[in-house]
Amino acid sequence: MKEKVYFIPGVDNESDESLCAKLEKAIMANNLFSFVQANDMVAFKTHFGEEKTQGYVRPLNFKMMGDLLKQRRALPFLTDTATLYSGMRNQAISHIELAQRHGFGFERTGLPLIMADGLTGDEELEVPIPGRLYSKVKIASLIVKTQALVVVSHFTGHLASGFGAALKNMGMGCASRRGKLVQHSTATPSVKKKKCTACGACVKWCPVQAITMVENVAQIDKVICIGCGQCLTVCRFDAIGYNWSETYEQLQRKIVEHAWGVAVSKKDKALYINFLNRISKDCDCMGGYKKIVPDIGVLISFDAVALDAASLDLVEKRAGKPLTALAYDIPHRMQIDYAREIGFGNPDYQIVEIP
Repeated sequence: MKEKVYFIPGVDNESDESLCAKLEKAIMANNLFSFVQANDMVAFKTHFGEEKTQGYVRPLNFKMMGDLLKQRRALPFLTDTATLYSGMRNQAISHIELAQRHGFGFERTGLPLIMADGLTGDEELEVPIPGRLYSKVKIASLIVKTQALVVVSHFTGHLASGFGAALKNMGMGCASRRGKLVQHSTATPSVKKKKCTACGACVKWCPVQAITMVENVAQIDKVICIGCGQCLTVCRFDAIGYNWSETYEQLQRKIVEHAWGVAVSKKDKALYINFLNRISKDCDCMGGYKKIVPDIGVLISFDAVALDAASLDLVEKRAGKPLTALAYDIPHRMQIDYAREIGFGNPDYQIVEIP
């Protein structure tokens, strides 16, 4: 049986207000928030954008959807997780500051903003899955604890996963810091000697005492190290390095299994929305922005795999060429193919166009 994917057609360079109004009508006409009950805490998982980027889903959409959920007497809020790389989004304080700067403050959305993985990205819960790579995955604790989830993603190209949409937003975006490390890294950390200030934070917070200070430089015992990433979390001077040499195919498999963990934790209590506008070659974590295909519209489904499959097909149909010719020449359909292979979601979809 094919999974329904609701399609709200847009026009190129359509105003944010117009697209938001269409989305509101679609949600109401199809009763898409019916899975939310009174007093449910509902997380809107999205990406607040990086500095100098413009592709993220606009705050007014969350104001509208939050108001609809409040009418159901639910308790909606905005959330995201810390990044591994250095920048404003690698811990909660400056991450929230950046989100507010991009218009995601309470005064614009009417929604509280609560980071799903805590102050430094280490608050997690393990979710059992019947995966091939993992029997359990580490997910940001708040994602697991909340009663319902609305994953709102902006479709883009991506230099490692081919494209980023719902599965990427779930698998990488909902993982804790350790979950992200497991997906990205094939090695234990090392110390960049020239950047180490001998502050001792990594020594203090290492859970297995694998780090010592030798001649005012931190030193990691790779035999003892468990690769938890705590040193990366607490170092404020970018003195901890990792080998991010995971292959494209294996990275996508890991993303999919972590996304499966998110879906498992929210069975029948999640909705997935992809915005196919302002589509760029790179994800919203990258600086700069250049549109690579005309705007398409918004897609909605209760199945993240079907949603991403439909989104990818529509982008390539609109462009008249494969995404590999628009962004990066890597095996970008691995996410969809691997999900089918392991029995997560349903890549076979039926488009339900909403006029």
